[in-house]
Amino acid sequence: MTAPDLRVLSLIPPMTQLNTPYPSTAYLTGFLRGRGVHAVQDDLALALALRLLSPAGLADLKRQIDAVPQGERTVRVHAFAEAYPRYAGTIAPTIRFLQGQDPTLAHRIVGRAFLPEGPRFATLEAYDDDGAGPLAWAFGALGVQDHARHLATLYLNDLADVVREAVDSRFEFVRYAESLAQSQPTFDPLAAALAAPPTLLDAYLQQLTLDSLARHRPTVVLISVPFPGAVYAAFRMAQTIKAHDAAITTVLGGGYVNTELRELTEPRVFDYFDFLTLDAGERPLLALLEHLQGRRSTQRLVRSFHRVDGAVKYTNFVEPDIAFDDVGTPTWDGLPLQQYLSLLDMLNPMHRLWSDGRWNKLTVAHGCYWKKCSFCDVSLDYIARYDAATAETLCDRIEAIVAETGQTGFHFVDEAAPPKSLKALAAELQRRQLGISWWGNIRFEKSFTPDLCQQLADSGCIAISGGLEVASDRLLTLMKKGVSVDQVARVTKGFSEAGILVHAYLMYGFPTQTVQDTVDALEYVRQLFAEGCIQSGFWHRFSTTVHSPVGQTPQDYGVQLLPLPPVSFAKNDIGFIDPTGTDHDALGRGLKKALYNYMHGIALEQDVRRWFDIRVPKPKVARDRIARALQQT
Repeated sequence: MTAPDLRVLSLIPPMTQLNTPYPSTAYLTGFLRGRGVHAVQDDLALALALRLLSPAGLADLKRQIDAVPQGERTVRVHAFAEAYPRYAGTIAPTIRFLQGQDPTLAHRIVGRAFLPEGPRFATLEAYDDDGAGPLAWAFGALGVQDHARHLATLYLNDLADVVREAVDSRFEFVRYAESLAQSQPTFDPLAAALAAPPTLLDAYLQQLTLDSLARHRPTVVLISVPFPGAVYAAFRMAQTIKAHDAAITTVLGGGYVNTELRELTEPRVFDYFDFLTLDAGERPLLALLEHLQGRRSTQRLVRSFHRVDGAVKYTNFVEPDIAFDDVGTPTWDGLPLQQYLSLLDMLNPMHRLWSDGRWNKLTVAHGCYWKKCSFCDVSLDYIARYDAATAETLCDRIEAIVAETGQTGFHFVDEAAPPKSLKALAAELQRRQLGISWWGNIRFEKSFTPDLCQQLADSGCIAISGGLEVASDRLLTLMKKGVSVDQVARVTKGFSEAGILVHAYLMYGFPTQTVQDTVDALEYVRQLFAEGCIQSGFWHRFSTTVHSPVGQTPQDYGVQLLPLPPVSFAKNDIGFIDPTGTDHDALGRGLKKALYNYMHGIALEQDVRRWFDIRVPKPKVARDRIARALQQT
């Protein structure tokens, strides 16, 4: 096969974000084009959502429901069937509105007579399970467009619930059949699902895959899977491709493969994919394409799995990775940028950024400059290999992307963008007078002085997220986070005073974390919100992974790992026994309820114990602890 014969198609599988493309295909397509490869891309996650959320899609849904006896329908499904004419008449204009193509429809939507309202609209009555605060006040602070987009998002969520209860119990807008792939030691559940008759959504996805093949006529298809919720669809797509033309080479990569399939021995995977590649994809893909052109043997593949004589073989011919400065500029060419949906599922101004607006996703540096956190996969390439681009290179990429897309919003998707690189980037953005808006993830370290925060704001920074994690100095030291609660307070206050929104990643259930630790952590979080240090947050339940320091040396953290079953497919999460015996699930409900209210400015002066439905101790943290920390220099 000669070089011009190679035609590479990169696909985004369902389900990922609906407001912006997942960036992996843009990175790979830009890189391959820079190397002279004919490369194109398609977003089947968006395509599937738009196929379902259409008059024809809802008609198909109604036909499936009509085949079910009324006595077997859930309340949601019955309500949809009763209101079907209204759904059929409103779905197309609502989608156009969420795509920004029909803004005047907002006035009808906020009138509350246009959209049919299902159970999801009950959230308009209260913020928390106890009915602590009416939502109506928030709409007074929202413009008509935002108000309408929030109502339209609830309308789509109602439809997603109906699809899940009537057609496919695995369906989610951002995760699809996640449990089929998440740390599954064997391939059997996924194999059984793939052998089952296709659901309505499967049939849509099969047709969309065939349509993409017809448009692009690829010889190689790359499917990038970022997380478990996209695995099932990726395999369905590969199944369709192989049934259509077995000569097309299918390749699986992405974050899920890099973390969970590193010890793969299951040969059935290769009934669907010819190759799997690990870690940064540029070097493995170049080696693989050279192999497909007859210029390289399989013995010289890089970080790649394939099947030989019925068995899985892993080959890693050692070659240096492509320097981050040389990976090229991502391209969104070929993706329907005007068709993405700007959703507003939460009114909090920081939290909404993840689903609202189309952001050009870019990386400041490969890997993490800190790479010490004990809960993180610090042994894997995406963390361990740190490689930064120059500010000049980054700004060149930014200018090229703005010229291509016409959009100036950027989300820097680093694990933790280094302060030195951000300072240089801000200076270069200001020097070139590039009027962009950007946000990204950092560590709340003392290098982010108030002066640097202001410089970042002046360069276009609108929001920052970072890990406060357990909000306990003892546990922050144990997890080697390299920050203290007081330091986080001062750094986040500096960002907030510069007009930058701050989101805190929070964690509960870390080894040796007691009920007292958890209550104290919530008190710290309450004070951070009350003092205006942070505007948004999210509680994650800690889980141990085999690639993290906790998973590799559990004795250092006072826990005992549970034995894993024999693994031939996915391996990542691993259970552990914590001698404290804390019921973290019971505490988690209260933590999340409190945070949801804090993000909307509710109950910030009340005792944190009110949020828990179990008896918990009084916080040992002084109620003015954060205020006093902010007075220190």
